[in-house]
Amino acid sequence: MPNTTPVIPEFITVHLGAPDSDAPNVTVPFVDYIKNVASSEIFPTWPENAIRANVYAQISFALNRIYTDYYRSRGYDFDITNSIGIDQSFVNGRDIFENISQIVDEIFNDYIIMSGSIEPFFAAYCDGRELRCQGLEQWGTVSLAEQGYTPFEILQFYYGDNIQLVRNAPVGGRTQTWDGRTLGIGDLGNAVQQVQLRLNRISKNFPSIPKIYPVDGVFGEETENAVREYQRAFDLNPDGLVGKETWYSIQRTFNAVKRLNDLTSEGIRQEEIELLFNSFLEEGDTGAEVYELQYLLNLASEFNNEIPPVSIDGIFGSGTKNALEAFQRANGLEITGQVGLQDWDRLYREYVGIINSLPQGYFSSITLPYPGTVLRIGSSGEAVSALQEYLNYISNTYTSIPKTAVDGVFGPATQRAVLAYKEIFGLGNQGIVSSSTWDSITSTYRDLYDGNQASPGQYPGYNLG
Repeated sequence: MPNTTPVIPEFITVHLGAPDSDAPNVTVPFVDYIKNVASSEIFPTWPENAIRANVYAQISFALNRIYTDYYRSRGYDFDITNSIGIDQSFVNGRDIFENISQIVDEIFNDYIIMSGSIEPFFAAYCDGRELRCQGLEQWGTVSLAEQGYTPFEILQFYYGDNIQLVRNAPVGGRTQTWDGRTLGIGDLGNAVQQVQLRLNRISKNFPSIPKIYPVDGVFGEETENAVREYQRAFDLNPDGLVGKETWYSIQRTFNAVKRLNDLTSEGIRQEEIELLFNSFLEEGDTGAEVYELQYLLNLASEFNNEIPPVSIDGIFGSGTKNALEAFQRANGLEITGQVGLQDWDRLYREYVGIINSLPQGYFSSITLPYPGTVLRIGSSGEAVSALQEYLNYISNTYTSIPKTAVDGVFGPATQRAVLAYKEIFGLGNQGIVSSSTWDSITSTYRDLYDGNQASPGQYPGYNLG
């Protein structure tokens, strides 16, 4: 599960001692953990605004540990400890104060972020009497609350004006980010994209690691080379594969260079976690991701009679569900009728395998089929040249689409043309070309060309000879 926008986990695993001790672990509901910490760290007689400010800090601290894999990336099998001075106080089995319990029930899925960042803020704090610190001082929150400060104003007093509260975050996430798959050549998806993004950031501090361009969620030779160089730099087996050890090592190093477990964090920006592939779809969903699913299923149905064809309408209805279940059955996947990460991975593998195995000229269309990989800044080759020609032709009719050089390189000019096209046709605001966008562009191109008679060299991007 790649790190994306934070989700409140249902459970958290707490180590009842110092990290390297042989103390046991306990797994408890996240909301109960926060109630326990708050009842252990602060007093129920404090002003409510002081209690709320402290609870926000406690939630954010715990979520930061989870979101950054702070302990799991170090090889531990827990999310946080109860070792005071390192983490937060947690007394297994203790009684919970009723007023604190009510407050936590209300705000347990709210947390602090720094403006412009998406990860839970490392809301460090201390008691403010025996120990002073740069973060929140617990006893100091009492005097501020007595002066009339709101909970958010108390947080700003200690953490600065450049913070925000995320409210009503979704609940239900897992706490470990590695999904059990070893990634290598040919793999596609959000997990690959995350590796690429993190290695590119790490390479600023470790320039021996080559940049991966484009970041397209496709594990190709560039990604393999970058993984190998990372493994060499950090004394790992340089096999070019991203298994559990390499995954968590990359996560740990990324946390360090970004200072994610520090009050002075560089932060993770929204564009750094923008997913190329929607990780979950089910019946009733609509939109571009459903369009993409239907596009991929339709090609699979052409080569497997057990998979029925499906209408490409962007609506996940019963026909799409039936086709998906048939695909899952044919490929030995769990038959859920829902699209998860494994389903996306198998769909893209199947699509690429089919496209690469077909002889030239198999498709009778005047346009090329989707090349099997997302096109974006940095992409190059025949598919990009075809895209540029299609867009240039379409721009004769839709004049708000700027012309672009047909050079086979997906640069800023091509991205501007793609964005203009997507705005006209309601396909979102990302400057990338996935299968659904490709299908729309080629369909529009064919519609505008309708009535012309094919002759050698007439149609860009396709060899008629």
